[in-house]
Amino acid sequence: MIEGIAYALGGIGLFLLGMIVMTDGLRGLAGESLQHMLANTTHSPFSGALSGTISTAILQSSSATTVAAIGFVSAGLLTFPHALGVIFGANLGTTITGWLVVLFGFKLKLGVLLLPLIFFGVMLKLFSSGWKVQAGLAVAGFGLIFVGIDALQQGMVVFRDVLTPEQFPGDSWTGRIELLLIGLLITVITQSSSAGVATALVAVNAGTIELPQAVAMVIGMDVGTTVTAVIASIGGSRETRRTAYSHVVFNLLTAIGALLLLSPYMIYIDQFAPAWLSQNPELALVAFHSGFNLISVIVVLPFSYAFARLMYRLVPEFKDRLVERLDQKLLSEPEVALQTARMTLNDIGTVLATRLTFEINNESCDESVGQVRIQTAIDYVQDYLDEIQLHREKGRHQKWLLSSIHVADHLQRLLTRSEEHECIRNVIDDELLRPGVERLASLLHLIERKQEQGAWDKALQLATQNYQFMDEQRESLRAAVMREVAEQREDVDTAEQRLQAIRWLRRVAYHLSRITHHLHNCEQLAGGKLLVEKVTK
Repeated sequence: MIEGIAYALGGIGLFLLGMIVMTDGLRGLAGESLQHMLANTTHSPFSGALSGTISTAILQSSSATTVAAIGFVSAGLLTFPHALGVIFGANLGTTITGWLVVLFGFKLKLGVLLLPLIFFGVMLKLFSSGWKVQAGLAVAGFGLIFVGIDALQQGMVVFRDVLTPEQFPGDSWTGRIELLLIGLLITVITQSSSAGVATALVAVNAGTIELPQAVAMVIGMDVGTTVTAVIASIGGSRETRRTAYSHVVFNLLTAIGALLLLSPYMIYIDQFAPAWLSQNPELALVAFHSGFNLISVIVVLPFSYAFARLMYRLVPEFKDRLVERLDQKLLSEPEVALQTARMTLNDIGTVLATRLTFEINNESCDESVGQVRIQTAIDYVQDYLDEIQLHREKGRHQKWLLSSIHVADHLQRLLTRSEEHECIRNVIDDELLRPGVERLASLLHLIERKQEQGAWDKALQLATQNYQFMDEQRESLRAAVMREVAEQREDVDTAEQRLQAIRWLRRVAYHLSRITHHLHNCEQLAGGKLLVEKVTK
């Protein structure tokens, strides 16, 4: 008995370890490409569901797919209804794990045969570099999964005479609810529905539980993933909480539908394939698991926009939109975190441009472009950028992060210039500086307009020209002021104020040229574009 328990627990542990190692390897190997695929191929809830299914099936991690979807919503690369399709598809993609366990672990019995594969994967990890390191992790993790299944099967044999289907809740509505709760609890404890499904497959294969009991437990395991999602969303951004609640509502609807389909499914198999059922209960279980998830996706997808409106009501706006999208939980995915920071910097740049427009027009600023709001947002995004951790080999991400830091720095300096009210009044009143002020006003207007379209090419061109103009005019303007002092047409104090105004206008032009330059770099490195939200909030 003790040996059986040791084998069972060790098998579950090896399975979980294999999943973690394989997922980490696959994410390092293909995660960035799959994220680009998600962003570039998701044009509707239906294409999102397909992308989410494929991504999760390859990465073997619905959480990685979900985090990417949340980040792309925050960054404006996906609308929320489209991201819902990705999330629904991720649910379906997780069922691939069950098929791998059945086909490779039960039918082909590859547990012992895959032991050399673990050795090969570890050697790649230790003695290779670049993508081969991640490939080694993925290979070693794949082998560990089935070694774990093999150990779990050996442990379950010991329980065959100790645990019988009669000791579990019976096949009634009450019993199914109890089994559903057991499955939910297993997922909450192990933090992995895949481990729970693998255990249920081994148990039904060994005859410890019957198929209807195993199905009810697996339904509960799917519901259990929502508990983890809700806990993870605590303290998260608006998009994170909307996603978590969407996951809860969708999985509850799926669970209700699956419970209703269970009896017809059993009647159909008992009538038309009783021999197949007795020989392949694990196949019947994994087929039902994939089937009810597929049906739920097909049924709910046409109502994605209505579903999104419901989530908007459940999680309304409540925080400053400038920093709302900066979710700490996205930091685990550098690509997503950088996209989110990029859009936040865009928004701050727009607000600051509006503030400067008010200032040079000598108009009062309202709270929406107030110094406190902008300063708080800049501080927040600088802290967020500081927390983004990159791998050494991610050259593109390093350049992207560096440009983002430059943007934040120049936004801070530009905000300081916007507080120099006396200098700004001198700029406005000086007819000599009128051409520079008009150029600045045109640039600020363009920055606001181009930010909304997500394109910085023309803004960069105009900002560069504006700075070059002010740099070239600086000496001639300074000479003109000094000449008026020499000819005693102006006193020294007034001349000093005019010289400060010239310096202010040039420095503002410089900061704007650097902001547009680095934001343009970020946009090029991101390779994405904004989408317009189609749902009425």
